[in-house]
Amino acid sequence: MPTFTKTKIEGLIIIQPLVFPDERGFFMESYSKKVFTENGIDIEFVQDNHSRSTKGVLRGLHFQKPPFAQDKLVRCTKGEVLDVAVDIRKDSPTFGQYESVLLSEENKTMFFIPKGFAHGFLVLSEIADFQYKCSNFYNKESENGLLFNDPELKIDWPQMDLILSDKDKLWPTLSEIKTNPVF
Repeated sequence: MPTFTKTKIEGLIIIQPLVFPDERGFFMESYSKKVFTENGIDIEFVQDNHSRSTKGVLRGLHFQKPPFAQDKLVRCTKGEVLDVAVDIRKDSPTFGQYESVLLSEENKTMFFIPKGFAHGFLVLSEIADFQYKCSNFYNKESENGLLFNDPELKIDWPQMDLILSDKDKLWPTLSEIKTNPVF
C-alpha cells in the first residue's frame, strides 16, 4: 500500500508509491482511484500533462483561477526537481506558507496539490520529465501565477542560474494577491 503523508499545510499530501523492483526493472501503480479515495483524495482527474525541461528551468509559480482551478497530482519521471506549493487560500491559517518536496525518478515520490495553491518546480538534474494529472481543463484566460522570488515567501530555492519564461518573471507578489484574493 502506498504511503500518504499529510504536510504541515492542510491539503498538501506527499505520496510514496509501493515499488516492486526486480532484475528487469520495476513495477509500480502510480494511481488508483480506489486507493487515493480511501486516503482522502477523491478527485476526478480529467487531463494529464507532461513537460521536459533542462537544468535550471524554473516553471511557476502557477495556478488557474476559479472556476477553472485545478487539483494536481505531480511527479518527476526522469531526473530530479524541487517541487514547491504555496498556500494562496485567503482564509487559510497557512496563507503564504509553502511546502517543498524533492521529486525524482529515483524516489518516485508524488505530491498532491489541491486548488488554492500556486505551484512550481525547479529542475536540478541535466534534464527532467515532469508529469501531472489535473482535475480541470486548462483555460488560458484563467492562467495566473505568483512571483517565484517574492521575498515575502522566503522560498529556499537552490542557488543556480535560473531559466524562466518572461511571464514567470512578472507574476504578482503575495501582497498583491492578498489585496485581490483569488481563492
